[in-house]
Amino acid sequence: MKLVVNGADVEVSDGINVTQLLVERRVKMPDMVSVELNETVLQRAEFETTRLREGDRVELLYFMGGGRGTDTV
Repeated sequence: MKLVVNGADVEVSDGINVTQLLVERRVKMPDMVSVELNETVLQRAEFETTRLREGDRVELLYFMGGGRGTDTV
């Protein structure tokens, strides 16, 4: 089945759920990734129950903290 993952066409197993996609794509730190499916951000509790379909658009998002290294006043 074909999906668009982070803007790239990819082939994945038919009928997989979001958790399985993370495993299949070998996502590092899957507990730190947010998933947007067809422009809707999923809750982590939905990963196991959300089945992907042909043509779905998935964005795997990592949020990182940070800030300025020095203060300038």
